[in-house]
Amino acid sequence: MGGVRAEGYCSMCASCLCGSAPCLLCGCCPSSRNSTVTRLVFSFFLLLGTLVSVIMILPGMEAQLQKIPGFCQGASTIPGMENQFNCDVIVGYKSVYRMCFAMTCFFFLFSAIMVRVQSSKDPRAAIQNGFWFFKFLILVGITVGAFFIPDGTFHTVWFYFGVVGSFIFIVIQLILLIDFAHSWNKIWVGNAEEGNSKCWFAGLLSFTFLHYALAFTSGVLFYIYYTQPNDCTEHKVFISLNLIFSVIISIVSILPKVQEAQPQSGLLQASLISLYTMYVTWSAMTNNPNRKCNPSLLSLVSNVSSSEPTPTSAPGQVQWWDAQSIVGLVIFLFCTLYASIRSSSNTQVNKLMQTEEGGGYGGEGKVGEDGVRRAVDNEEEGVTYSYSFFHFHLCLASLYIMMTLTNWYQPDTTTQAMQSSMPAVWVKISSSWLGLGLYLWTLLAPLMFPDRDFS
Repeated sequence: MGGVRAEGYCSMCASCLCGSAPCLLCGCCPSSRNSTVTRLVFSFFLLLGTLVSVIMILPGMEAQLQKIPGFCQGASTIPGMENQFNCDVIVGYKSVYRMCFAMTCFFFLFSAIMVRVQSSKDPRAAIQNGFWFFKFLILVGITVGAFFIPDGTFHTVWFYFGVVGSFIFIVIQLILLIDFAHSWNKIWVGNAEEGNSKCWFAGLLSFTFLHYALAFTSGVLFYIYYTQPNDCTEHKVFISLNLIFSVIISIVSILPKVQEAQPQSGLLQASLISLYTMYVTWSAMTNNPNRKCNPSLLSLVSNVSSSEPTPTSAPGQVQWWDAQSIVGLVIFLFCTLYASIRSSSNTQVNKLMQTEEGGGYGGEGKVGEDGVRRAVDNEEEGVTYSYSFFHFHLCLASLYIMMTLTNWYQPDTTTQAMQSSMPAVWVKISSSWLGLGLYLWTLLAPLMFPDRDFS
């Protein structure tokens, strides 16, 4: 009897992994929808690659990675630099770049394949929603191949790919946060109107105040620790401008005409965007190569002057992890999962993210002739999200993870150490400004174009 059950379970797994409809999660969530399950599994692929990248830069992994033939000594093909680099420094950097290169290629491949898929009746939809085992093999194959890419100019070129991709992804993160805050505000206001209004409005007020308090406190701390009386002019400009912009979007969000055009707009969204903007400002300042303007977290906690050497700045050592990188990973995880399960009613955000309102509901999952419960196909009449854009989003997420895990470092001219660079600073700051501009546009667009539907 046990053997029969085991055989049946194995056949179910094989059907899930190799079939044309996702059923991996249906046992736990019998009412799951095709579109949601597919996005969750692809997001799991991304998170799995991220976990592998994190393991590669953990202390003590250098010795294991150096065992890969030709990956360290003798691997450099840059003229005049053969065998001159510090392998202990560069090996983690190289590993993360190759792992994320593989994920970027994987998702870009699917983004190209899935262009203009209109419904699940398209033959390509079967590839999108199934055959997970073969997709995993493709990802593993690309990863293995990536580790045999000769150095040459690979790291330099891929660094700039990462900078551009991360810029776009930071803006997408802000759009997702705008959508999350909009949905949050709408749900809580709706609950307040149904009953117990004092409790729900108190909750909204508390979170709004908390966001603004954290944003303002962050600005003050930035002035104290990341500026100098006669130096760090860029930091003073960044902090001042983003605080001013945060005040502007907050005022605009509660203007009577804006409230009339968009009753759901309010200070909750503006406060969350202001807090995220201050985080991006902090993240940008931590990439400034000027150590007087960019003290390490260790020096701040232990009250050590930034001009004194610290263990993290010792030659041959690299601080892959710092506080802003950890916060960045947490926000990345939240936005990735939210993008997989979101069902927004915000028309403007849906247009930007290439998704449909609501996403449809297909009822209970169906049990096939093979006894496997499968997800509901809720895309027979039309897809609920752009397959191609979703993969492009994960492609950009892979580049963002690459830059975050390597702390936006670049090897110096001798590859004996890793150093921060000003391009990373300007990319992050400009992305915060673009994101604030997009949010301001979502507030003012209904007033500027009253004949269009922005509900």
